[in-house]
Amino acid sequence: MKNLSIMILCFTGMSFTGWQPNFETAKKVASEKHELILLNFSGSDWCGPCMRLRKEIFESDVFSKMADTSLVLLDADFPRNKKNQLDEKTMKQNDALADRYNPDGNFPFTLLLDANGKVIKSWIGLPTESAEEFTDEIASICNYKRNGGQITY
Repeated sequence: MKNLSIMILCFTGMSFTGWQPNFETAKKVASEKHELILLNFSGSDWCGPCMRLRKEIFESDVFSKMADTSLVLLDADFPRNKKNQLDEKTMKQNDALADRYNPDGNFPFTLLLDANGKVIKSWIGLPTESAEEFTDEIASICNYKRNGGQITY
């Protein structure tokens, strides 16, 4: 049953629970909630480091708890298996996101964005930090921003 849920989420453009499939919606929600956007480029069904990032960090309790109160999560997935293909609208959006934010085609590639889509920080590949350390780093940036700190681009 879990595999069926994952397949359904991938088919609808959301590789894992709680992730927005639409960039414009993510920006709107981030603006309304005064949160940052975590954009992740993944190959959910072919990229080993992407699968590890999802399982070891994004699905961890510590990350999930922080993300629920501080982030709008956006997944730009590029699956290869025919059964996991996204709808045409989502594929076009993900291609546009890749053109703008990931022209070198890095996987996984994770960015922290403000509500306007400006890059605050990026991570190429699987982070070397633990889930706790990765989460703490993002949480500190979110807290700094939330408390009126200006982030230089």
